Amino acid sequence: MKDENCIIHIEWDGPFQQNDLSKLSDASTDYGVYQIYGNHPVYGKNVLLYIGKAVQQTFSVRINQEDWQYANNTDLIEIYVGRLAGNITPEVEIWNQQIDLAEKLLIYSHKPAYNSMSIYRIPNEKLYELHILNWGNFNNLMPEVSGARWTNKYDDMPTYQYYGEHE
Repeated sequence: MKDENCIIHIEWDGPFQQNDLSKLSDASTDYGVYQIYGNHPVYGKNVLLYIGKAVQQTFSVRINQEDWQYANNTDLIEIYVGRLAGNITPEVEIWNQQIDLAEKLLIYSHKPAYNSMSIYRIPNEKLYELHILNWGNFNNLMPEVSGARWTNKYDDMPTYQYYGEHE
């Protein structure tokens, strides 16, 4: 990925149930990020529980590895998949890197309960210039997420002041 601003478009589809996962096994398109919704004892019903990624394996393979079928009330688990979109399909290495960066920024900005290990900081400076546009059925995600807002890029602005102050 180049150092310039990176805009990632994600086209969301869903909801899917556990028994629908076999439909998400197209070896040419079924990669990207996904959301898991369900019930949480503290946060309530039908809430965002988890954001994950499917890189070098399809959504079907990756999501089945996580054993959501053993969660309480598995019939209430809903899955949304997000495929990266654009004018051209990038090289696989760039595509995988964009999936990885998108997952990190979406986790950090939305703070799903079951991603607790990943919500405290964004370790990758490449996220500073990242901008995600969510399209389609993105459910409870924000329609836009900016790394400029959700990283510490502007935490130390020595000249930050209200307009009109100290002129």
